[in-house]
Order: sequence, then structure tokens, then C-alpha cells
Amino acid sequence: MSALVRVPNTPEAAEKVGAVIATSFHDQDVSAWLIPPDDDRRRVMPRFFSMITEHALTYGEVHATADMSAVAVWLHHDTGAPPDVPGYDERLEAFAGPHTERYRLMDEEMRKHHPADPHHYLAFLAVLPGRQGRGAGSLLLEERHRGLDENGTAAYLEASGTDSRRLYLRHGYRDLGDPLILPGGPSMFPMWRPPNP
Repeated sequence: MSALVRVPNTPEAAEKVGAVIATSFHDQDVSAWLIPPDDDRRRVMPRFFSMITEHALTYGEVHATADMSAVAVWLHHDTGAPPDVPGYDERLEAFAGPHTERYRLMDEEMRKHHPADPHHYLAFLAVLPGRQGRGAGSLLLEERHRGLDENGTAAYLEASGTDSRRLYLRHGYRDLGDPLILPGGPSMFPMWRPPNP
């Protein structure tokens, strides 16, 4: 198993992490709902994930395997950091174009479910196709959870499907309220992990 590294706060690193997430998430139901045309998805998603990663590198932390086959993007929701990317709406519209409305619908649903209690938010956990099922995602979770448990910090995420929900259940997360249902699309599962579950 590849060693873990903390990703440096550089534009190049954010872009590389964004590409890993976009490749890993390309065929997910949520991704296909957001951007149905395959070519548009390949163009838009790396820029979206890079933008969120860039924010997390300043107001959270990003970890990866040394070979960059798996990444975890965390935002700190316990330090007074701004929850939203500065200029988010304008930046999103600039590269998402006609797909912006679906992003806004998803963001609205996610905000309704997001807890107010202090926590660290796992925005994305992604493992490249061909490397999945080998424990890299679990390794990234376990490493971060150790630090959260030491500090008495809870974690929150939205599982993008039933498979990822099962993974998170094994790592101490529990469902938090009802599933998040995208209009005319798939469900996501808000999940909460107390420290030292």
C-alpha cells in the first residue's frame, strides 16, 4: 500500500487532485445526473473538483496516497473558516455553463442537511478506477480519524451511493436524518461520525 502524504497548497496540486476525483467519480449516478453528456462531464468536473480542493487546501486539508491514486478532501467546519468558495457562483457558471442549475439544486439540498455542530467535512474521498477495493480509501479514512479522535472532533459527509455508505458505516459513521434526494435523480446519504465511535 502506498504511503500517505499531505497535499501542498499549490494551484498545481489542486488541479491534480481535481483530476483524480473527476476520473474516479465520472461514472457515478450523481455525476451523470449533474452533467448527463459524457464529454461535458469530462470537461467540467475536473474544474469543479479543483476549485473545491483549492478551498480545502486553505481552509481544511487534503491527503493522498504517495502515488496519487487516492485522495481525501476535508474542510474544517469548526474554525470560523468561510464555508463557501469565494466567488463560487460566478466561477461555477463560467465553466459549468448550462449545467450550473443542477449544481445549484444539489448545493441547496446539501445545505438543508448539513449539520451546524462543529465538525470536519469530508467533501470527497476518491480512488482511481483499477485501484479501488485495495484499501486505499480505508487507509485515508483511518489516518484522518485518528487525528479527529485525538482532538474530539466529529466528521460529516454525504455518501454518494449505497456502496460508499457501507464503507462509511464500517468506519463509524451513522446515517444522519433522511437521505438527500436530488430532484429526479439519485439519493445521497448524510452521515455523521462522533469522535471515538
